[in-house]
Amino acid sequence: MFNKLKYLSILVLISSFSFSQTKLDFFLTPSDTLNKSRRNSVVITEASLAGITLIGLNQLWYSDFERSKFHTINDNKEWLQMDKMGHVFTSYQVGKFGAEVLNWSGVSKKDQLIYGSTLGFGFLTAVEILDGFSEEWGFSWGDIASNAAGTGLYIGQELLWNEQRINLKFSFHQTKYAMQNPDKLGNGFLEQILKDYNGQTYWLSANLHAFFKKSKIPKWLNVAVGYSADGMLTGIKDVDNTMLTNINRQRQFYLSFDVNLNKIRTNSRFLKSVFNIFNVLKVPFPAIEFNKNGCVFHLLYY
Repeated sequence: MFNKLKYLSILVLISSFSFSQTKLDFFLTPSDTLNKSRRNSVVITEASLAGITLIGLNQLWYSDFERSKFHTINDNKEWLQMDKMGHVFTSYQVGKFGAEVLNWSGVSKKDQLIYGSTLGFGFLTAVEILDGFSEEWGFSWGDIASNAAGTGLYIGQELLWNEQRINLKFSFHQTKYAMQNPDKLGNGFLEQILKDYNGQTYWLSANLHAFFKKSKIPKWLNVAVGYSADGMLTGIKDVDNTMLTNINRQRQFYLSFDVNLNKIRTNSRFLKSVFNIFNVLKVPFPAIEFNKNGCVFHLLYY
């Protein structure tokens, strides 16, 4: 009797999971036609989150620094442009998300590009305006150009190929520099991901099969070109304070392979959504590094 109950319980659990999975897959499947309830939910949610975030930044972050009249700055030479790459990446990914949730709502392709893919550019521009009223920072036209580049990378590919053949990805590793200047580079792993530009690498990851559709190249295989920088303790090289000067500031370029998680075959819409989320990260692979001193081979780079 106990065994029968045990098997019955297992069958009930499997059936319940399968039913829940079916409902979840149905919910995650993009609508073929305009679904007004989905669209309205997306618009309200995005507007609410953006508003709350901007208000929160203004009250909790910018309030800790002295306010000023609106002013601009030229920070294009700082951090060997790694901060600008962060703007390109963020604008691209937020715009990609904005277009995809409108696609889920059944919105037309034109409106996806106009109202969805520009989400990153619009939000980051609002943050830049807040910077403009802060004495600590300032409105940077270089940041605006970087935001536009990220948005343009997404929209350009959709107009040219109707797909993202080249994805902008990110990887990170901890470095020795954060401990030397934690105020600028972050105190703890989570802060360092955002602040320590020495450990960040930004990748253009191109799907080979998308460019050679008749070939037998695996659909998930990508070739990636990366950019990072090293030896930075401050935004610019400080020649007066020798404790925060590193003579080995350098740019680094990488060539590696990558995996396009969106091309992994599965019938589960839930798994597709999970793969899509993690596809913003470069998969660790062997890599060749090119810098001012020559070439370096990394058995596994991330």
